[in-house]
Amino acid sequence: MDTTRNKDGHDQLDDTIEQYPPAIRKQKGKFWPIVATGAGLFSDGYLNNVIGSVNTILKILYPTQYANSPATRNVSSIAFVGTVVGQLAFGYISDHHSRKLGMVVSTLILILMSILSSASWGAGGSIPGMLAALTAYRFFIGIGIGGEYPAGSVACAEASNELKSGHRNRYFVLFTNFMIDFGFVVSAFTPLVMLWICGTNHLGTVWRVALGLGAIPPMSIFYLRLKLEEPEQFTKNTMRRVRRVPYLLIIRFYWFRLLVVSIIWFIYDFSAYSFGLYSSTILDVIIPDGDLYKTFGWNVVINLFYLPGSMLGALSADYFGPRVTLTVGVILQAVVGYIMAGLYSHLKTHIAGFVVVYGIFLTLGEFGPGDCIGLIASKTCATSVRGQYYGIAAAIGKIGAFVGTYVFPVIISNAGGESTVKGLQTPFWVSASLAIFSGILAITLLPKIGQDVISTEDDRFRDYLESHGWDVAQLGDDNASSSSTVGVEYEYEKKAVAAE
Repeated sequence: MDTTRNKDGHDQLDDTIEQYPPAIRKQKGKFWPIVATGAGLFSDGYLNNVIGSVNTILKILYPTQYANSPATRNVSSIAFVGTVVGQLAFGYISDHHSRKLGMVVSTLILILMSILSSASWGAGGSIPGMLAALTAYRFFIGIGIGGEYPAGSVACAEASNELKSGHRNRYFVLFTNFMIDFGFVVSAFTPLVMLWICGTNHLGTVWRVALGLGAIPPMSIFYLRLKLEEPEQFTKNTMRRVRRVPYLLIIRFYWFRLLVVSIIWFIYDFSAYSFGLYSSTILDVIIPDGDLYKTFGWNVVINLFYLPGSMLGALSADYFGPRVTLTVGVILQAVVGYIMAGLYSHLKTHIAGFVVVYGIFLTLGEFGPGDCIGLIASKTCATSVRGQYYGIAAAIGKIGAFVGTYVFPVIISNAGGESTVKGLQTPFWVSASLAIFSGILAITLLPKIGQDVISTEDDRFRDYLESHGWDVAQLGDDNASSSSTVGVEYEYEKKAVAAE
């Protein structure tokens, strides 16, 4: 092969792509935009879930200043408030400015605030001051996480639209929700590893390092995002050149669909994030000796159950569609939830059995709504308003997570407390019943979502605007790129298409 380079350094690239058939040349290089846009949600999973283990450690270290104060709830849940703010703000930014800007800014926020969280300190060594600082940093982490949804996930959906039909849903899921779930697993394993290294006499180091390591994932994709170009679908349909956005028409067209998607997302996050945050607490209750190593170890096992559900759901979303997959997932999850509630007194005395059944409960949640609700939100609206539509639905979902972290302890307390069987089985009754309700909403009120739905939805929305006298010629970017990809892969794909 001739490896001589021209002054632009692209000769070897030309020679390399010629060895592939045209169809393969066209597809190669289209995965990098999906990785760069979607993989940032790993930070969501890690930073949201690691606080559960940190919460357990802080209760041990500061039984008076933390365990018996409002900080217990604030540290765990304040990130959800920031996430809601980020989702709404970045939803506007990603639609009216650029997907890339939203992703780059959110990545910077995550890097900086993760480092500051690990270094939380109060004036004069004050513990309440340190907890207040940690709470504040967690809020800003939430804003960075929130930006990943309407910027990163939305851009990932648009990038996946350029892949071969029949594979688009799975790759969106694998680089969005699967990344979140993988973050869950790593966030459960990291405190355990730190505990092995440092021991129970250095728990302060354990929680600080666990939080600080959250800066590494966003750092790893920052360069890719700097090289990223806007998705083709966005540049064709953006409203960023529009002086007066027709919000009234948009609301009339999408309000009902957005409402249904938002309710389902609220219910899913209400259960998923609440159980995720309190998994180590639940385990601490059912493990008689309260051994921290056992608690963290079983917590890792529980979080591993997220992965098979997410993987199978990704495949099912292509074969059966996201609406059917979501409905099947929540109905099966409800069945397992009722079994857990009914047999809790028996499962409580058999830790392995409890973990397996609880893990199946979680994996079914990922198979259905975990994989499909973001997919549905990203593909049931037009590209020109996708960031705001997705951001609102995701924000309502995170409000559900926020509500759940406050309501779950109340539910447990009113049912008899953590020391009683009824106290810890009640959340499963509640979550299973809500799962059935969300399944009914999905199968009856959501539209069928095909492989080409992004393009067809853009056409449908254009026709609607035009039928109401709005000038659709305003849509699109005059400086639009011909494709979406990263760095040299962009040149790679252009040459492949030209050769074909």
